[in-house]
Amino acid sequence: MPRGDGTGPMGSGWGRGRGRGWRGRRGGRGMGAVGSCVCPSCGTTVPHQPGVPCAQMTCPRCGTKMVRE
Repeated sequence: MPRGDGTGPMGSGWGRGRGRGWRGRRGGRGMGAVGSCVCPSCGTTVPHQPGVPCAQMTCPRCGTKMVRE
């Protein structure tokens, strides 16, 4: 039976703290078009391309997957 305090029935697993953050960090959105992608191996930096995650880009110098700066 609901307790009336917004936490739901006992043992339901829907207690406090589940309201915000459901969509993950940054509200479920990417970091935006601003910034750079960096190679973790050689340190090469390239501008971030909107709509393309850095993890899908390869370094132009060594071919390693890039990471977001």
